[in-house]
Amino acid sequence: MAGTRKNSAPETERKMARSKASSTGNGAGGAAVVAPGIDLELIRGLIAAVDESGIDSLEIARAGTRIRISKTAPVSAAPASPPNAVHTPVGASVQPAAPARDPAEEASEAASVAERERASKLHDIKSPMVGTFYRAPAPEAPAYVELGSTVAVGQTLCILEAMKLMNELESEVEGVVREILVENADPVEFGQVLFRVEKTGAGS
Repeated sequence: MAGTRKNSAPETERKMARSKASSTGNGAGGAAVVAPGIDLELIRGLIAAVDESGIDSLEIARAGTRIRISKTAPVSAAPASPPNAVHTPVGASVQPAAPARDPAEEASEAASVAERERASKLHDIKSPMVGTFYRAPAPEAPAYVELGSTVAVGQTLCILEAMKLMNELESEVEGVVREILVENADPVEFGQVLFRVEKTGAGS
C-alpha cells in the first residue's frame, strides 16, 4: 500500500502541473503542447516570458520536440469571392432573357390575328344556280348593297338571271357586307361565292 501511495503522488503532481501549464497558456491567449521529456517548469517560464514581453509568439526546439507559444490564435482567411460573382440559390435556374421583338413584327402579328378572327366570322353567300349576276334591279337603279352595307336575313343582295327569269338572291345571315366577288353582268356558276358577310347577329 505504501508503494502505491509513493507512485500515485508524483503522478498526481504531474497532472496538476500539466493543468496549471495549460491554464497559464490560455491566460496568455496561446496554447502549449506538452510532450514527454519536456520540463513543465520550462514551459511555464516560456509562457511567462511571452506574457511579460512585447512579442506575440515564441517557438523553440528541444529534445527533438518543437514548442510554439502564441498570444493570438491563427486566423484562417475565408476564400474571397471572385469579383462580380453571382450567387444562385441551390435548386434555382437562371433563364436567358427573351430577345426583344421588332415592333413592326408585333404589329404584323396582331393584324394577322385580327384578320383571322374577322375571317372566322365571314359567311359565304353562294349562287344557287348558273346564270348572270346583276347588282341592281335595273341598269339605272342603285345597287342592292355596297361594301359596308348592313343587311338583315331575307334582304335582297342581287338578281340572278337564268333562262330569262329574274331571281332575287336573299341574305342568309344578318351582318355587314365585307366582300363583293363578282362584277355586274358577269356569268356565275352554281356554288360560286358571290358575297362575304360578316355576321353580327345572334350566333355570330
